[in-house]
Amino acid sequence: MAKQTIENTQVAGKRVLIRVDFNVPLDGDTITDDRRIVAALPTIKSVIDRGGRAILMSHLGRPEGKGYEAKFSMGPVAARLADLLGKNVIIPAENCKDPAIQVAVDNMNDGDIVLLENLRFHGCEKRCESDFAHQLADLADIYVNDAFGTCHREHASMVGVPDAMGNKPKVAGFLVEKEIAYLSDALANPARPFTVILGGAKVSDKLPAIENLLPKSDHILVGGAMAYTFLKALGHEVGISRIEESMVGEAKRIIELAAESKTDLHFPEDHICSTTFSETAGDIEVFDDQIKDGYMGLDIGPKTTARYSQIIKDSKTVIWNGPMGVFEWMPFKMGTKLIAEAVADATTNHGAITIVGGGDSAAAAEIFEVADRLSHVSTGGGASLEMLEGKSFKAVELLDDA
Repeated sequence: MAKQTIENTQVAGKRVLIRVDFNVPLDGDTITDDRRIVAALPTIKSVIDRGGRAILMSHLGRPEGKGYEAKFSMGPVAARLADLLGKNVIIPAENCKDPAIQVAVDNMNDGDIVLLENLRFHGCEKRCESDFAHQLADLADIYVNDAFGTCHREHASMVGVPDAMGNKPKVAGFLVEKEIAYLSDALANPARPFTVILGGAKVSDKLPAIENLLPKSDHILVGGAMAYTFLKALGHEVGISRIEESMVGEAKRIIELAAESKTDLHFPEDHICSTTFSETAGDIEVFDDQIKDGYMGLDIGPKTTARYSQIIKDSKTVIWNGPMGVFEWMPFKMGTKLIAEAVADATTNHGAITIVGGGDSAAAAEIFEVADRLSHVSTGGGASLEMLEGKSFKAVELLDDA
């Protein structure tokens, strides 16, 4: 998947259209987590510091696609980006089709930055309409994909624009280069033992990844609510834990596949449970193996945590996608916290390559203060999961080969 990169592209005096991922959480006009903006800074700085003219484009949230919506405006992003760069960042118009954008781009000087308003104000972005893609492509001399979080989306800005650029350079930004290198290398040629940790709520979300990883990994550690669908398939009592009834048969099939493979598929052996899905209400108990009726599993128990942690510490490659429990709530955070610390310990004390993908896992790594001790924390939840499923991305394939 070697692609041309922005580092090796001459940008001086050039108009450089950069697809970034500024889909950040907002509380009113306040950005509550700016990690995605910070992650794009190396590519933006590389362009403007070398005399390029940076035209940035992104989506934010889920507007209706029928025009400007103030609550989804890129205004707060422009303000935060200006603070981080110490440079003015302008949004020329509320409409990405407005002729004012071309005027603003024509008036740019070397080192200037223009940010387009939310691409998803236009339904043609998600529909990947050719006219919209060509209009964006005409703004620039060079296209840069630095939005790994949306590489799995075949939208206008991701695939329509590079297709419309013709013979103009189409390259990867530093973030996309790093994400693909870590994830593709880990899957193609992992140092062993290779352990995958999968959590979260739904088996259906992770089933393709499990199926793809069974022939490649040494251990798959399952946690989160998805574990209870597997445990029910094995005949265990799971109380009122969340399960996907429609997936029990598929869970049995995966268990049978694992039995025929060289991969060890691990499930929780004890559980921290409550009578209600609440942080403060309900009776909390720890159950070994079988869960009593009237209780739901909300975290892996101490025996499971210890066993999983030892497997992780003995591994040389670890990929983690999905929390072990409801880590946002005090009584049910310990499983995810200790797994996060085990992954960090594998990196710092045992030389393992450790990769965290998925929004919840990345958030947990930050909350439990281990993110800076991991090899790589992916910015793309859905994209990183699809890479674990073995999918390829047209948005990457359209970039120039190295």
